[in-house]
Amino acid sequence: MGTDGRAVANFVLDFCESKGRSVTNLSLQKIVYFCHVWSLIELRRPLIKHNFEAWQFGPVLQYLYREFKAFDDKPIIGRATKIDPLSGERTEVEYEFNAETQSLLGNVVDFYSRLSASELVKLSHALGGPWETVWNHSGRANPGMKIDNGLIEKFYSKARTPFSIQ
Repeated sequence: MGTDGRAVANFVLDFCESKGRSVTNLSLQKIVYFCHVWSLIELRRPLIKHNFEAWQFGPVLQYLYREFKAFDDKPIIGRATKIDPLSGERTEVEYEFNAETQSLLGNVVDFYSRLSASELVKLSHALGGPWETVWNHSGRANPGMKIDNGLIEKFYSKARTPFSIQ
């Protein structure tokens, strides 16, 4: 089924804060994407319940972009929120992952959060990769098109895991 991308984003932000690493909106999008990628490959299940879209600078969850766009290219200092249906108040989106998922996310985030936003964009733009396939569909750009999990699995199942799995 997958989880809300905002919960994964908050995990990423908390993890990076604990390591003294800053995260911009652009780098957050790519780190969350690679968390989803490696969940599909290593755990054989989608991490996030929504599809990523192919945008100019790589895969994006539109609602996550909107959540943090005010930070622009500055480090994110807040957390993703939601509206509590009972109180109508905005509350931080919480996360709770099973041990297997938490371990994978820790490994993925630890690896990818060491890379610059431009390096992450370059990785997400891999020739023949899911983003490139959707973005340059039939030789023309198609902003906002969904990146299917099947494309992600097909491409990354051939890739070597760039981090150690514990």
